[in-house]
Amino acid sequence: MKLNERSLAFYATCDSPADNAGFLYKRGERHTAYHRRWFVLKGNMLFYFEERESREPVGVIVLEGCTVELCDSAEEFTFAIRFGGAKSRTYVLAAESQAAMESWVKSLSRASFDYLRLVVRELEKQLEEMRGGPAGGRGGCWQPPGSWKPKPSGPERSPERLPALPAVLPKENGCAVWNNVPGVDRSPDTSGCGGHDGEGNPRPPPLPPRRRASSSEAGSAGAAAAESPSIFCRLHERYGQEVARLRQDWLDRRRGPQ
Repeated sequence: MKLNERSLAFYATCDSPADNAGFLYKRGERHTAYHRRWFVLKGNMLFYFEERESREPVGVIVLEGCTVELCDSAEEFTFAIRFGGAKSRTYVLAAESQAAMESWVKSLSRASFDYLRLVVRELEKQLEEMRGGPAGGRGGCWQPPGSWKPKPSGPERSPERLPALPAVLPKENGCAVWNNVPGVDRSPDTSGCGGHDGEGNPRPPPLPPRRRASSSEAGSAGAAAAESPSIFCRLHERYGQEVARLRQDWLDRRRGPQ
């Protein structure tokens, strides 16, 4: 992979926020001596400089296809960045404290696009579970007190359910105008008003009743409309805390020791 040196140098020293920065001890490739370097992590690139005020990085490590793990060494707080392959180089680094080592291992493990891809897949899986779960149809993240109502112990009855038709059909001028009861046949017309009125004029056919939305259709439409804000609020609340904490850590590191 070819990298443009000017673009990398500009990206390493620009004002964009870094995911992590600090001094680490880097072991040489040929010699086992450790050298103190200033490291800056941006995205999936780990830059290291000779000094904190240096204008150009000495080198860069692209954190793709690697694993970050602790290792045994004479130095304390040591960890390694290992790449797959027989001839791949292993970078051995040492932090100045236990807290700094844990912070760097955590940051480097989350820097690759492979990790981000796994996070996206996990979020999609949780989203599907929230949509298909029993709480997927609840709208909003907060409900005012007293809005919850207990469910009836008996069979659930919807207020929009159509009332049962009476056994005696309504009549107009002595003639039944509509028969909508299943299994009940219309009685034979003996009054002489089946298709014509008393004067021999044809009677218009009766109008069918209006179709009303069933409770299942109304419930599914309401659940679909209320599902989006509920899922968004839950994801925002869960991962917003992590973003706020990382941003506060970055601000504290940028201010430096007081």
